[in-house]
Amino acid sequence: MSSISSLPVVTGNAAFTAKVSDVRERLESQIPTTLRLPSSLLDNLPLDVTGIPESCGLLSENELAITDLDATAVCDKIAKGELTAVDTVTAFGKRAAIAHQLTACLTDYFLDVAIAQAQELDDYFKREGKVFGPLHGLPISVKDHIPIRGRWCSVSFLSTLAVSTEDCDMIRILRSLGAIFYVKTTQPQGGMTLECLSFYGRTLNPYNSNLTAGGSTGGEGALLAMKGSCMGLGTDAGGSIRAPCANCGLYGICPTAKTLPTRGYTWFQYGADGVSQSTGPMCRSARDMKTFLHAINSAGAALSDSSLIPIPCAVPDLSQRKLRVGIMTHDNVVLPHPPILRALEIAKQKLSVAPNIELIEYIPYDHDRGYNIIRETYFEDGGQIVRRHLDAGGENITPLLEWAISPPFTKDHDAAGIHALRNERDKYRFNYSDHWNIAGCDVVLCPPGPGTAGLHETMKYWGYLAIWNLLDYPGLVFPTGLKADPSIDVIRESFEPMSDSDQYNNSLYDPELFVGAPISLQLVARRFNDGLLLAAQEIIEKVIKS
Repeated sequence: MSSISSLPVVTGNAAFTAKVSDVRERLESQIPTTLRLPSSLLDNLPLDVTGIPESCGLLSENELAITDLDATAVCDKIAKGELTAVDTVTAFGKRAAIAHQLTACLTDYFLDVAIAQAQELDDYFKREGKVFGPLHGLPISVKDHIPIRGRWCSVSFLSTLAVSTEDCDMIRILRSLGAIFYVKTTQPQGGMTLECLSFYGRTLNPYNSNLTAGGSTGGEGALLAMKGSCMGLGTDAGGSIRAPCANCGLYGICPTAKTLPTRGYTWFQYGADGVSQSTGPMCRSARDMKTFLHAINSAGAALSDSSLIPIPCAVPDLSQRKLRVGIMTHDNVVLPHPPILRALEIAKQKLSVAPNIELIEYIPYDHDRGYNIIRETYFEDGGQIVRRHLDAGGENITPLLEWAISPPFTKDHDAAGIHALRNERDKYRFNYSDHWNIAGCDVVLCPPGPGTAGLHETMKYWGYLAIWNLLDYPGLVFPTGLKADPSIDVIRESFEPMSDSDQYNNSLYDPELFVGAPISLQLVARRFNDGLLLAAQEIIEKVIKS
């Protein structure tokens, strides 16, 4: 089978090369021969491959109709008996196989197991006359490092690759709600960069293969954009849900940390909790974020995970008061590329005349300082654990991971150094809270990154995303419906860089290279205001798209 995922993009010693060959052969053998695209097509792909599932002839009209549905509609139709779980997971599973051949987005494919689970649910529905749970029959795709019993799992170091012996808490809860699992998706080497490049290959952006789908939950981003999934499960400690959603024109939320279960997730730096990892949904509609959060919150996850804070995600009614929206054009460190600035200007114009919104020019508080703190916090041992895993697998480091763990921001701290760094983090959090109070915003609308989806190997500025992880402020990303257009998003005539990172980011911009990239925006609220964030997003998106 000809496949993008067979391209050799990560190297190592002879033992590494042999093992990687076995891994990729295993993955490719999981794709049924009836779903394989012809070599003549794979060898001559357009930049934008999103239309191929409709034109390739491998999906029926009914399957195409099913995969056009969002997760909320899937659950509704199954509950009404208008769809079966078997037909639903079969449709999404077949489309996922097509998506993988075009974007290299999967790490494990087990549609046969999913169909067996779906049949059990259909039998239950026929026997009992009701659904098993609120997510009965919903196919959910899952990021690679989240363990599913009996399936392959890793943090994308070859040394961590293994078959999981049990479900983690989140998977167990989703099963109890009726969800079905059928694929696992790619992430970067070590799970800590904004581009998916690992021994599985390089994941491509479906809208423009010269661009990255994002990271670290990039496989989910590509799969969802290709409609090979209607809901994906990801994690986010520096933008790993929001970056792929922004790059691929999706909806995704990074909730306040420790409000959703992560117990049992595979990782490589256990105990390194200077920045808390969050977990959440990646979706094709805004309402699907609510569907997911409401379902998980109903399951009492805090009873089995003592680290969780049992705060319900209550979505308030904002119809009786004005929503105070701060708008941040840039962070005083890096000026976003023209497509993002265009979307922000449109948003500003429309929000400024909306009767139910008070628009505030939001001035960021020392984001350069905050970004420096969190970069130092990610790898408090100077990257020693990373290098040990690379050595154990005979694996060479990818360029972006090498950049992420390199000085001056990454240092090998002793205990006193870690204490001092945590103290700097906490002081910054207090300072930022005071700043937000003075600004008086309910939410802040801002860029999701320094541009749209980036060119491969270039995603080096995480500041627009990671700053909110440092503060533990929930953030979500949503599509504007706009795409990068070379005829509109022209190169700036004059440019005075605000920083070295700004100079680098500006040097990357060529309007022709980003053609077709979705343009998304990010919305942020204060800690534990996840419900407010969801309510505000609905209002703001409606105004922007009016």
